[in-house]
Amino acid sequence: MNSADMKVYKERLTLLRSRLRNDVTSMTDEALGSENHEPSSMPIHMAELGSDNFEQEFTLSLLATEEDTLGSIEKALTRIENKTYGTCEECGGVIPKTRLNALPHTPLCVKCASSRESKGLAAG
Repeated sequence: MNSADMKVYKERLTLLRSRLRNDVTSMTDEALGSENHEPSSMPIHMAELGSDNFEQEFTLSLLATEEDTLGSIEKALTRIENKTYGTCEECGGVIPKTRLNALPHTPLCVKCASSRESKGLAAG
């Protein structure tokens, strides 16, 4: 991959990282709630309490996924710095630009990602 392409992907990854960091901050604030609950905002009925707990657990699950994606983005930025971005970590083949456009933080080509997925392993 040429340096102009690397620069474009670095910019995309940097913007995606920034957006996700903002999302993570917002979700963290939402999941943890504020320290200053007003009495009117506290659930009164058990069903409301259950809904609040479900929403908090759902948000925490989303947070974990976003944190994983942020880790993948950091690794992709490192690959750009090391000039190995766009090369599959499994087989050493070229990751097509169409795949990188869809998943700029992917470390694997489609074939290797499918193989890992079928074995029940994480894609990176």
